Amino acid sequence: MKALLSYHPGPPESLVLEEVPDPVPGPDEVLIRVVACGVNFPDVLLVAGKYQFRPPRPFSPGAEVAGIVEQVGAEVTRFAPGDRVMALCSWGGMAEKLAVSEAKCVAVPGTMPLDQAAALELTYGTAHHALVSPGELKEGETVLVLGAAGGVGLAAVELAKAMGARVLAAVSSPEKALAAREAGADEAFLYPRGPFDKEGRRELGRQLRAAAGGGADVVIDPVGGDYSEAALRAMRPGGRLVVVGFAAGIPQLPLNLVLFGEAKIVAGAWGAVVARDPACFRQTIGELSSLHARGLIRPRISRRFPLGQAPDALAMLERREAVGKIVIEIGAE
Repeated sequence: MKALLSYHPGPPESLVLEEVPDPVPGPDEVLIRVVACGVNFPDVLLVAGKYQFRPPRPFSPGAEVAGIVEQVGAEVTRFAPGDRVMALCSWGGMAEKLAVSEAKCVAVPGTMPLDQAAALELTYGTAHHALVSPGELKEGETVLVLGAAGGVGLAAVELAKAMGARVLAAVSSPEKALAAREAGADEAFLYPRGPFDKEGRRELGRQLRAAAGGGADVVIDPVGGDYSEAALRAMRPGGRLVVVGFAAGIPQLPLNLVLFGEAKIVAGAWGAVVARDPACFRQTIGELSSLHARGLIRPRISRRFPLGQAPDALAMLERREAVGKIVIEIGAE
């Protein structure tokens, strides 16, 4: 089979497409013929050697896939050859075939295209977990979504609206503002490019607070950097800032804002939930599949690349040029 491989830490261009032996599923594993693989910012960090875990090299990036079951291990009970499945795999998805634990696989409904399934698990799973669990979102509250035109951002906009929230989408360009509004955002706020000095962070916080109608109850933050402090300043007393990622760098937050604002900073670590609680993973994906079937959510796939051009897709994410979701098309259904 063909696989996109990372042999050493580096930029997306360091990846190479090679022929490798087909994987053999273990007793509790499912062998998937991959049709589509979602692309996410952690893929960029993983290839660069900057993520919190580092798989042995060579490895293929790609944390979420959808495809057709080709073979199952002796202990697998929920799937059979020919089934349509989606799976979270951490890495390995940018390859024609993938062996993954049955526990990390979920059946794809017949009404859902496989490219949509490959774009659903990580971003929508992250956004759903962030809003429902650490975010404790209640109907009628105001949600501020940073990086609202990215994969997690657009998912958070759609899901927050489905949950009855008012949504302020913070983005960096008019094009991204349009995408956020099309996803259901009530308001879009264009923030300038950082970094910011102390007064710049304060001013951005004042502007975000005003745009949120006096403050946000929940902040979904996949951006980090100086934007996190500005968002913290824009929260209502008792607000929850849910940390999802650090596309703009790891922030250094003044904790006096947390104390005097009676704020909570909480982790939206969906990957950790998936790893320790496969049943919760399957339940969440089931709920997302139901919302998809009802037309309340729809992954917005802005670009599709063949496997050989996957480094270009990762480079787009690295430059923060992507709107919505990018998918690698690997096989035919």
